[in-house]
Amino acid sequence: MKTRSTTIIGLIYKGSAAMAGDGQITLDDTVLKTRSSKIRSMRDGKILSGFAGTAADALALFELLEKKIDEYSGNLPRAAVELAKEWRTDKILQKLEAVITVTDGKNIFLVSGNGDVIEPDDGIIAIGSGGSFALAAARAMIAVNPRLTAEKIAKKALEIASEICVYTNNQITVKTIK
Repeated sequence: MKTRSTTIIGLIYKGSAAMAGDGQITLDDTVLKTRSSKIRSMRDGKILSGFAGTAADALALFELLEKKIDEYSGNLPRAAVELAKEWRTDKILQKLEAVITVTDGKNIFLVSGNGDVIEPDDGIIAIGSGGSFALAAARAMIAVNPRLTAEKIAKKALEIASEICVYTNNQITVKTIK
């Protein structure tokens, strides 16, 4: 049996950052919870992070990420790289099944246990089973209506993903950094 927590989209757009997550948690093909929060504020609201994957694993990673951010005095790029290095090389952490995305409003990264620290060219990152749908929707919205805010784009992109992906619902949490 496998639990899943999906979908997250984060973006930096027009001087602000937004991250949105759906509320669905499933166990195999059964919805266990519809209103879960997968977005966390860190460092007094200056950093946002979200996860897709196993909740307990993601919470362990959030704690480790917060320690790395503190250890490197809020330097998010350095903290993300150090988290990925430790995650990839530590025998216990290697077993964690989650992916996280994190932003400070200037930088946005996908961090994985494979050692990935990816900063997208366009400032938009999406993870989880509905991630590709949310990513496509966000890019299309920016192309069609560049006056939208980061918050509106993130929310609407996740709403669109929830209409397509069975592991994504429309109980959306959005947090922003300005």
